[in-house]
Amino acid sequence: MIPRPTYTDRIMAFADAPFVKILTGVRRSGKSTILKMLMEQLVTERNISPEQIVSYRFDSMEYEGMTARELYAALKARTSDTQKTYFFLDEIQEIDGWEKVVNSILSDFDADIYVTGSNSRMMSSELSTYLTGRYISTHIYTLSFAEYLEFRKTHSPTEDIYRAFTDYLRQGGFPATHLQPYSQEEIYTIVRDIYNSTIFSDIVRRSQIRKVDQLERVVRYTFANTGNIFSAKSIADYLKSEHRTLDNETVYGYLEKLEKAYLLYRCSRFDIHGGEILKTQEKFYPADTALRYSVLGYDDNTVASSLENIVYLELCRRGYTVYTGKDGDGEIDFIAQKQNETVYVQVTQKIVSESTERREYDRLLAIPDNYPKFVLRTDVFAGGNYKGIRTMHVADFLLDGTF
Repeated sequence: MIPRPTYTDRIMAFADAPFVKILTGVRRSGKSTILKMLMEQLVTERNISPEQIVSYRFDSMEYEGMTARELYAALKARTSDTQKTYFFLDEIQEIDGWEKVVNSILSDFDADIYVTGSNSRMMSSELSTYLTGRYISTHIYTLSFAEYLEFRKTHSPTEDIYRAFTDYLRQGGFPATHLQPYSQEEIYTIVRDIYNSTIFSDIVRRSQIRKVDQLERVVRYTFANTGNIFSAKSIADYLKSEHRTLDNETVYGYLEKLEKAYLLYRCSRFDIHGGEILKTQEKFYPADTALRYSVLGYDDNTVASSLENIVYLELCRRGYTVYTGKDGDGEIDFIAQKQNETVYVQVTQKIVSESTERREYDRLLAIPDNYPKFVLRTDVFAGGNYKGIRTMHVADFLLDGTF
């Protein structure tokens, strides 16, 4: 297993604390493997006996149809009267009522509980109903660029990070696709299977959606418009132009389900001068660039929006709440906020004219505060600082741990 300390260190900080540790994220983002890493660290770093560790994987046929009462009985039988028991419960959302079970086990016994899940039953809005104040949630994203480079070291090491970044943009960051040197087509085949499993298991089957073609058309529209501002009405109007009727509320419902399955992330607009979040015209980003390309095919003309996608996900990985900024008639790609920090980011594939350069920098210069501001690009540029605005290659920004 290739270590992912970004997550294991964050979760291990709460080991033995009276909270359920919950790992969420899109299918195949590495949650199950991270659970195994946590089990290993408990044994090797905290001297926990392997006999104290109990693990289940609930997507196995062995547990199909298991009830919450049966789950409680099974876990209770594995607890100890003399020492703490560490439960690792993978894909626990398969058991209806699991929240009450883990809450009871945590209350009734000396236990430390870690769980993973991949759909709406693991959303914070659902968890707060049953586990108020008793859980710590960690969202597991697909590989960051830094993690991608670590995975590549095992089979295709490179010293040219810019060339590696080009590969990363096209291939995405699902861990399973980088355990050996797969071709691009093989990677898209694997990712397409992840996409299909998520659509049909986590959305269609659970929500009993009958018009699957409508759902997939909504997905294709959002993927094709990565980085563009649009609304449910935009999608409904587009489908109407294709002679397919779909009302706004149904579109909103589909978008919500795609978010709850972690296939899409919603990026709301923030009015910089008004200081408020706007409720219309948002951006949506796929959970990984390879999802988009596995569904729509790769196109060189999509690089600019995929760069945005990658930067958005990186800011989220680092714990920022990310918005797209509205500044009068202009737009700031990202406003990232975390506690008392704010970072402004403009992303561009390349700057080919003086007017384009002025547009990118002037929008940031017009913001009347002294928070860090970045222009990220992938072409050759001179200098790294313009009136306090840092200019960086996107790859360097992704590897920079100082912000």
